[in-house]
Amino acid sequence: MKANYCVLPKRGALRLAGRDIREFLQALITRNLDDLTPEQAIYSALLTPQGKYLFDFFLVQQGIDFLLDGEAARLDALTTRLSMYKLRADVTITPLEKWEICVVFGSETGSENGLGATKSFSSGIEFVDPRLADAGTRIIAPKGQATKIISDAGAIESDASHYDYFRLGLALPESGQDLLMEKSLMLESNLDALHGVDFDKGCFIGQELTARTKYRSLVRKRLLPVNIDGPVPEPNAPLMAGEKEIATMMSGQKDRGMALVRLNRLAEAGGLGIELKAGAARVTPTLPSWAEFDILKGSK
Repeated sequence: MKANYCVLPKRGALRLAGRDIREFLQALITRNLDDLTPEQAIYSALLTPQGKYLFDFFLVQQGIDFLLDGEAARLDALTTRLSMYKLRADVTITPLEKWEICVVFGSETGSENGLGATKSFSSGIEFVDPRLADAGTRIIAPKGQATKIISDAGAIESDASHYDYFRLGLALPESGQDLLMEKSLMLESNLDALHGVDFDKGCFIGQELTARTKYRSLVRKRLLPVNIDGPVPEPNAPLMAGEKEIATMMSGQKDRGMALVRLNRLAEAGGLGIELKAGAARVTPTLPSWAEFDILKGSK
């Protein structure tokens, strides 16, 4: 089966440069910059001091510069936030307005390589999704450059909605849909399981609360995939078992979705496999195929 590819219009790119860029980011973001090399991309996040989600993004190294793949609508806000910490550091942040983010997915694309493995071509960089190899490969490149190379290689052109359905099948959260600014917590959103948080790197903004949540087993909610029978519930719709709200709907398409589940209530209602309701829809929480966590641990 041939792979699919598409441009992701809701994603955009920044170039991060300057003599101090690695040391600057190391003190701020949730991943260890020692892991970022020309051969290895990383997935990371920037949090509030209270440990709440602000931004998540992919980072690749191109020469001595870093390229960032993030939510396009909020790149200006990310630039502003990073600039707050810059002070006198030799750091420049430049929007790459004539670049685009592409993704190649399906047909086990990327699974034969290691997480985050990168490959340069022309002016761009291709990298295996560092969250999950089954998610395929992503490309940061000048507009039109990547799509020509991919299509010449025989991949089938698709669209962003097709990829969105694909990523829901893998239970991968999406910025602005499943990850809510100043609300979501890293462990509730599974970013630790998706290689977005390093607890051994030293300090980062929001580290204290994030580490306390992990080591004291205080995860009371989890972002879980759900199967949907019926119309897709609206975002933020309550998912009910009788009169009790068990979960909150996040993003969804067709028969797939994501929901933020209250673990103690799920356990009381019968656990995974229970059918929840939202209007005419019947919604069943499941575990991600890659999950290594116990959803009932620390849920009281």
